[in-house]
Amino acid sequence: MDKRLLDILCCPSTHQPLRFLTRGELELLNKAVCGRDLIHADGSACLERVSAALMTRDCSRIYRIEDDIPVMLADLSIATDSIEGMSAANG
Repeated sequence: MDKRLLDILCCPSTHQPLRFLTRGELELLNKAVCGRDLIHADGSACLERVSAALMTRDCSRIYRIEDDIPVMLADLSIATDSIEGMSAANG
């Protein structure tokens, strides 16, 4: 994804800036996906592994990146408090 795009993107709900997930955060996210206990904000199951994602500045929401395109739909965001170990990774 182009760095210039990241500079202008923000969370559609909170309008916070975004950053890329670290490798460790991405591993925690995908572990939760594999565990089948992760849901999107709209309540639908998050079943696909993620190769890249963005996180809000306050580390509360994650947005997937698919084919270098950020999926900036609030309903498809993932709450980090539903991912085991994510708060420790950001603390």
